[in-house]
Amino acid sequence: MAEIVNVHQAEAWNGYEGRHWADHHDRYDAVNSGGNEALLDGAAIGPRDRVLDIGCGNGQVTRLAARRARLGGATGVDLSGPMLARARALAEEEGVRNVTFEQGDVQVHPFTEGAFDVAVSRAGVMFFADPVAAFANVRRALREGGRLAFLSMAPLGETDLGTVLAALPQREEPPVGHDGPLSLSDPDRVREILEGAGFGDVTSRRVEAEQVWGRDARDAAEFFAAWGPIRYNYGESEAIVDAVADAMRPFERDGAVRLHGRSLLVTARR
Repeated sequence: MAEIVNVHQAEAWNGYEGRHWADHHDRYDAVNSGGNEALLDGAAIGPRDRVLDIGCGNGQVTRLAARRARLGGATGVDLSGPMLARARALAEEEGVRNVTFEQGDVQVHPFTEGAFDVAVSRAGVMFFADPVAAFANVRRALREGGRLAFLSMAPLGETDLGTVLAALPQREEPPVGHDGPLSLSDPDRVREILEGAGFGDVTSRRVEAEQVWGRDARDAAEFFAAWGPIRYNYGESEAIVDAVADAMRPFERDGAVRLHGRSLLVTARR
């Protein structure tokens, strides 16, 4: 892998976090795929487009983008070796041939200037050590007039996930400016970052989508408790699983635990 500046993220995504996402790719996609159509529609991918998927993870969005760009192609870039291995295997299984996957730190990855028509990301852009520098590098990778579209986590207040998290022993939330999951939850801050990186026509809107966490409250709680941020903050604890299961139970319906999720859809143009 080339130069890395997001060292702590690289350690996490090539350690437990990345292995857990790779091993449970189908479950994470069940949680996160509700916004796929809004993201891909926002990117306005055409049949000949060259698409960059930032922080592609297990590659579901990369494969979907490649299908839309059937005469072009899609490239997924991620820090995580385990997830990229899963992404390549899934593309092979599904017969998606016009995809490639590269391991790298998008903030400093040596993209060819103007190599892509559009860049997308499903919640893979919130962890840059220097977001202005990272998005400036993405901008460089886009042709003139190229498009950017991404989903980032919205504030958790008054959401089902916020209700579940409230059942846990409280930890201080990182400030919005921190390089964490909520770092791009404020549209004004997002605009400031993207315009600082040289993008224009910045827009943002809220996207609502269902998140499927498991078959029932217990199954969902065991998966949730193994999720990297929860495991990091609380360790392996049966008490945490019990607390999450109690919080998940009101959301059981139609054979699954279904939380109402909320994201910010951001679009911009080089």
